[in-house]
Amino acid sequence: MTTYQFLTTAWRWNSILLIFCALAVAGYFLAFRRRGRPAYFSAALVVFLVALISPVNALADGYLFSAHMVQHILLVLIVPALVLLSLPRSLSLQRPLRRFTHPVVGWIAGVGAMWLWHAPTLCNAAATSRTVSAIQTTSLLLMGSVFWWQVLAPRDAERLSPGVGIVYLFTACTACSILGIILTFAPVSICSVYQHPVDRLGMLGTIRGNWGLTSDRDQQIGGLLMWVPMCLIYVTAILAQLARWHSYPAPQTEKSNA
Repeated sequence: MTTYQFLTTAWRWNSILLIFCALAVAGYFLAFRRRGRPAYFSAALVVFLVALISPVNALADGYLFSAHMVQHILLVLIVPALVLLSLPRSLSLQRPLRRFTHPVVGWIAGVGAMWLWHAPTLCNAAATSRTVSAIQTTSLLLMGSVFWWQVLAPRDAERLSPGVGIVYLFTACTACSILGIILTFAPVSICSVYQHPVDRLGMLGTIRGNWGLTSDRDQQIGGLLMWVPMCLIYVTAILAQLARWHSYPAPQTEKSNA
């Protein structure tokens, strides 16, 4: 199969995902028709579908560890952030859910989403089992949402202060960079399933030959994707926190009357 044939035929039109997206759109406009920001929500759905029905998903399904990493970045860092940005600014969590908004919980969720699913056993299981893959996808979206809530909650009062938010994002970036470095320079395969893919689509010859992606090089690219592009996302969020910090009104000192 040529690259062009693959790109035009590898789309997986999953009816369950499409129905879910249709229901999500209907629910969003019924709930937030006049208060939400639908452009962000639409972008979130587009990225969600790219991650799960495009050739990215076909390559992540046992072919390329680097495609698997792209999928993770989209599901943990991009989709949840866009969904939170789409919510009306007056929205607040109900009391039972507020226990999940502690910064420590959010930090562990965001960093843990990457470390947990790159344990060799879970990584291999997610690449070979549709059930485990569905659990992985759901958990990544939820953990990403808990992570981003700390800095992107609709109400400003429920967000971390800019200074704390910068520390929160910087340490998360550092923790994921460490994992990225490990993946890039590890002498052994983290997800062994990608070393000997089952060539369901007839693409292995193109991937190994025309694209030059050996299993070792593929893992190095996957590690670099976690190391560099992910940190660029965190840096962008840190810059947004700095802008938010400088937009705060300066405290006014009271002048005593002589």
